Amino acid sequence: MLWFGRETASGIEIEAVCRPAQIAGADIFRIPPAAMREIIGIIAQHGWMIAAQVHSHPQHAFHSLADDKWAIVRHENALSLVVPYFAARTTAASFMQDQKTFKLTADNRWQELVVWELSKWLQIS
Repeated sequence: MLWFGRETASGIEIEAVCRPAQIAGADIFRIPPAAMREIIGIIAQHGWMIAAQVHSHPQHAFHSLADDKWAIVRHENALSLVVPYFAARTTAASFMQDQKTFKLTADNRWQELVVWELSKWLQIS
């Protein structure tokens, strides 16, 4: 899932979500070129950016080597949210507690946000 948004004075506000066509396997995922062109067209039309990606894992939430390599969002401070157990145990009420959030650093590393700093980067209302 991709979250599209725009920068505002208070941060990035999400305005739309997208479940793009994708090819996925045990340790790889990618968006085919035609689907990527469609995404680029949509965000250009609305003046949006890809602010975050959301995906799940079969067990615990963590950022795998494949997640690091194949991430769609590649700008500094981009977010990658990982939901455990293919989100089967997650509800709207438990989403924030269940997921783990990772932020892309200036040196292109995915850093897990600790609980006390999460609200600085992610607020869901």
